[in-house]
Amino acid sequence: MSKQSQPERRVSAVAPLQDGSGQPAHKKDVELILVKEQNGVQYTSSSLLPAPASLHYRAGGQPDRETWGKKIDFLLSVIGFAVDLANVWRFPYLCYKNGGGAFLIPYILFLIIAGMPLFYMELALGQYNREGAATVWKICPVFKGVGYAVILIALYVGFYYNVIIAWSLYYLFSSFTFELPWTNCGNSWNSPNCTDPKLFNASVLGNGTKYSKYKLTPAAEFYERGVLHLHESSGIHDLGSPRWQLSLCLLVVVIILFFSLWKGVKTSGKVVWITATLPYVVLFVLLIHGITLPGAYNGINAYLHIDFRRLKEATVWIDAATQIFYSLGAGFGVLIAFASYNKFDNNCYRDALLTSTINCVTSFISGFAIFSILGYMAHEHKVKIEDVATEGAGLVFILYPEAISTLSGSTFWAVVFFIMLLTLGIDSSMGGMEAVITGLADDFQILKRHRKLFTFGVSFGTLLVALFCITNGGIYVLTLLDTFAAGTSILFAVLMEAIGVSWFYGVDRFSDDIQQMMGFKPGLYWRLCWKFVSPAFLLFVVIVSIINFKPLTYDDYTFPLWANRIGWGIALSSMILVPAYIIYKFLSVRGTFKERLAYCITPENEHHLVAQGNVRQFKLQHWLAI
Repeated sequence: MSKQSQPERRVSAVAPLQDGSGQPAHKKDVELILVKEQNGVQYTSSSLLPAPASLHYRAGGQPDRETWGKKIDFLLSVIGFAVDLANVWRFPYLCYKNGGGAFLIPYILFLIIAGMPLFYMELALGQYNREGAATVWKICPVFKGVGYAVILIALYVGFYYNVIIAWSLYYLFSSFTFELPWTNCGNSWNSPNCTDPKLFNASVLGNGTKYSKYKLTPAAEFYERGVLHLHESSGIHDLGSPRWQLSLCLLVVVIILFFSLWKGVKTSGKVVWITATLPYVVLFVLLIHGITLPGAYNGINAYLHIDFRRLKEATVWIDAATQIFYSLGAGFGVLIAFASYNKFDNNCYRDALLTSTINCVTSFISGFAIFSILGYMAHEHKVKIEDVATEGAGLVFILYPEAISTLSGSTFWAVVFFIMLLTLGIDSSMGGMEAVITGLADDFQILKRHRKLFTFGVSFGTLLVALFCITNGGIYVLTLLDTFAAGTSILFAVLMEAIGVSWFYGVDRFSDDIQQMMGFKPGLYWRLCWKFVSPAFLLFVVIVSIINFKPLTYDDYTFPLWANRIGWGIALSSMILVPAYIIYKFLSVRGTFKERLAYCITPENEHHLVAQGNVRQFKLQHWLAI
């Protein structure tokens, strides 16, 4: 008795054979068709299929795309980018200000439900498609404007971030003296009111002024008068000319960045062996020395003091949410660019967990090095920890250098500290520039063919704009860019990215992509985070950033209204690219309204299905799938 079965189709991959030139031929698929089963014997026919567009699409369509020399190059690059100056100058203060150890509860919560999922999503997105931040959106062409937005934001950040690195380099050069220049008054840049810290006492402050805000110490005057020359500017309308000393330092920084990036990840992957590891060595040395200083215990105790009552305050949760987002660096196109140079089967899931955890642990440990020194300063000046605790440039360019100047062997400690700042900044800036270069080079082949020239153009362009930040009033320009260039705009861009991947492309399809790379699908937890939790988290942070906006200030200086308008113009210049490209894409596609919409939201490798009327996004199942 015989039984005719329904034809069953199976597809299997055939290993590439050697062609006549000795090179491996492209992988082909075999279609196995089960035509019938008789007496327990299966009869099949097989045929070679041409490689589908989707296969080339998944491999990025770029057989010649370079990859990292070693896996560790990629890991160090990601860690070097994510671990930046904010880990040292922002997290410890936020932790102290928001309830000490209690702050770790919302911080870790947001890391698990939003930070890690976004980090994982970007690594997987870049690795699977092997494209930069713009061309990766062939998965949903209408969202390509998101890619252009994050590239522009990364460029904006480069305009001012390199200046902070230049400050670090200037301080490093200034440290090679027997007596550090910010130790005493009496220098050419000091004011007549300069106060010697050795003669300082709490009564000098008066009016409740904190020591961290006291601007008449030698360290504060060296920073604001000796380095920035801020006293020669009356505001953002009075910039003056660039300082030649800072111009030279900025030029050195840009040259280092250019030669680190001009040949792609083969060279940058080697540079990070120094820039990503050296900060940990220095941080460990500073920590060991810091905890031996008098008053260090009080500083660390203030850092870790647990106040659960603070968790009732919304600002604590808002600070934790924004810090975890900016700390991991998702959304700048850097993680996508770095991951695009991975091997296709690299385990980016493990990489995401490892690197994001290292980043957050680094932030926590750096707090011990910072607050041991702040405790020492409070002890020396006989003031409270809260009087010396601060964040940002005031911490690393005023308070910490001042504390170092009182230590034995101060020159050595100053040199290693500013080397740490220099290396922390360099690899983060390398990441931002790589996002710009990879993102645009993948989109415009002429730029890829002339990568060295393009890298020079990007480097030189950032140098020219950065000159505005090293004028007498440059700190005002820097503050403006720092507030608006990558504030609400980057949050908006990542929100759109999460929606584009999770909803329009589809979490289920994205999970299938990951399974093709690594052999396993992401668990339900990750899929739920991508689809619901991460977009909700980002929407929350976007709304909070808009509601909490306050007119821009720098210390006692309030920026004029026109400066705030320029700032919002900078922010909108990147955000507007998202709706602008949606309109452009829709109008540039031919067909009926429905066909245009279908082509805009369907992956490019599935456009042939649109012609057949089979549009996945027009079905309810697509939007409900997890």
